[in-house]
Amino acid sequence: MKDFTQIEKERIIYKDDYFFIIYDGFPVNDGHLLIISNEVRKDYFELTLEEKLALPFAIEKAKNIILEKYSPNGFNIGMNCGESAGQTVFHFHCHLIPRYTGDTENPRGGVRHVIPSKGNY
Repeated sequence: MKDFTQIEKERIIYKDDYFFIIYDGFPVNDGHLLIISNEVRKDYFELTLEEKLALPFAIEKAKNIILEKYSPNGFNIGMNCGESAGQTVFHFHCHLIPRYTGDTENPRGGVRHVIPSKGNY
């Protein structure tokens, strides 16, 4: 997938002036959402100032969508910026991943575990 411009309209569960939200096609956990820029921007660092200022509101909206259907105990918010960081679709998207007690043996370190064994401290 080159970008998210070909997403089927019925997959979009929310849209505003800057972003739209879909369920992740390869979810890490139940309720995993993607917040995607309406305009194709490579990553977070290419968003306009207006988009960056609007992003927290879209994240909050995504959180509320998750809470309507699921009961997570926490969340991870993640953006992969660049191929070395694991980005495979070069159209800005932010992951909102609901976390549930027991979904991993030891959640300590959270996103620090993107490099195995580096999350332990």
